[in-house]
Amino acid sequence: MSTMDIEKAKESLDKALNYITSQSFSQTQKDEIKKDAVDNFNKHLNPGWLKYRKGMSTDETFIEWKDYGSRFTDLNGQEFIDFLGGFGIFTFGHRNPEILKYVKAQLDHQALHSQELLDPLRGYLAQVLASITPGDLQYCFFTNGGAEAVEMALKLVRLKSKKQWIISAVNGFHGKSMGALSVGGKDTYRMPYLPMVQQVAHTFFGDIDDLAKTILKLKKTGEKVAAVILEPVQGEAGIIVPPPNYLKEVRRMCDENDILLILDEIQCGMGRTGSFFRCEAEGIVPDILTYGKAFGGGIMPITGIIARPHLWTQEIQDNPWLLGSATFGGNPLACAAALAAINFMIRADVCKMAAEKGDYFLKGLRKLAEKYPALIKDVRGIGLMIGVEFAKTEIGYFIAKGLFARQILTAGTLNNALTIRFEPAATTSYEDFDTVLKKLDEVLQEAALEFKL
Repeated sequence: MSTMDIEKAKESLDKALNYITSQSFSQTQKDEIKKDAVDNFNKHLNPGWLKYRKGMSTDETFIEWKDYGSRFTDLNGQEFIDFLGGFGIFTFGHRNPEILKYVKAQLDHQALHSQELLDPLRGYLAQVLASITPGDLQYCFFTNGGAEAVEMALKLVRLKSKKQWIISAVNGFHGKSMGALSVGGKDTYRMPYLPMVQQVAHTFFGDIDDLAKTILKLKKTGEKVAAVILEPVQGEAGIIVPPPNYLKEVRRMCDENDILLILDEIQCGMGRTGSFFRCEAEGIVPDILTYGKAFGGGIMPITGIIARPHLWTQEIQDNPWLLGSATFGGNPLACAAALAAINFMIRADVCKMAAEKGDYFLKGLRKLAEKYPALIKDVRGIGLMIGVEFAKTEIGYFIAKGLFARQILTAGTLNNALTIRFEPAATTSYEDFDTVLKKLDEVLQEAALEFKL
């Protein structure tokens, strides 16, 4: 590396580290940070990212600076109400002090572990998770991101069953690593990488007859099905809630055909839909449950799986590294955040908060749907996992931008551009819900004029 490169790196390091440690900036510094952000994204990350963001105006660069509760501020001190919730990360709010204090305390004496010795927090977290999940879910494996957790689940069902085929759902979303994307159900993200992991079949979500036909066709042709993987509520597909008893029927069908069931609760778990995990409310126990997003309390990234004992075969016990060896999975700092998050979820009764505030917000949204039937096609959701589907994609973008102009953040979904999602924190005040409903009404009025509906 040349001296000129080193000097350039030093200059950028000084800026970045000063940004981390400073409490305030001059207007000149703020302008420089904004310019640097745009330049760095265009030259060193992905220039398409700046064009992709449909939830806000692209005329101005907004730099997130501070966050707290149900809000965040930009570099200029402009405050926004967060109703996107990091796509499900901030169920307990931003930097919840009851979670943050334990993370800070853990950081004061250890952040990461040696990888070789026992680390007690990982054990405590696994034991607590086994206590709050239904049935005999017992053995945990901790990872860093949602897709990585799904990869572990897919590997585990193949190890246990010695079968190959996986059945997933059209429009399902399980992440973008190769295995997770292979069981994903959106052509846009799959096609550039075809052929991917083979022996994956797709069924229509919520259609139990179609699942039965899919299983039967595989059996009739001599194929061996290892597992079915589903989201209890499809998130990126546009907050799609299955019909009553659908998941119970899936569980029954899996049992009858000796097929394992993976439920991906990375987005809908941890209290967001009104229960610790959605499978609890559905009255079923999966063979593997994946979790993430809010699991780290909105402060640390941590995800993983929990599985029933019969999946933890002698093969895995004889070689503990066979399933995976995530260097940072289940590290002490992340475990401290997850333990504190579960503690807050239980003691503050987050499930009740999410259920009651979700019902309140859904009622308000449905009133707006009645008021603007030409604009809003559907309002759906459970707890604080809510989607509003519009008559056409352009309306959704218009609404998201209009809300952002009124300092409210929401966004669309990856697999369904017609729908924008609302996933606020369970700690959000009723006053904020009322504010969002009022501002949404204003934007809908503007949309009715804009689109002549």
